[in-house]
Amino acid sequence: MTLRNYLLAAAVPALLTLTPASAFAQCGKASWYALTSKTASGERMNPSAMTAAHKKLPFGSKIRVTNQNNGRSVVVRINDRGPFIKGRVLDLSKGAAGKLGFISNGHTKICFERIA
Repeated sequence: MTLRNYLLAAAVPALLTLTPASAFAQCGKASWYALTSKTASGERMNPSAMTAAHKKLPFGSKIRVTNQNNGRSVVVRINDRGPFIKGRVLDLSKGAAGKLGFISNGHTKICFERIA
């Protein structure tokens, strides 16, 4: 094995574990909403779907959201813009809020990471 091949063999597994440039993570407050109007992406809001609104993430992005108060997680798809209330980083559908266990509170502390 040449030195070049040896270095490549060692480098490839390390490269595969690097976080992609498009990775995104954020923590903050999240709330939920259950409208049936059209979202900013043009699709009709489905309150029971696993969707969310974020100010900047591209439509169609999938994120894993974790409720910091109880550890529950859910994967949602970004299909709307928001939230428009200071201090909040994410608006979740009622269905996603139910899986995360914070419907009765109205909002909760969350962290999320982009997975696709």
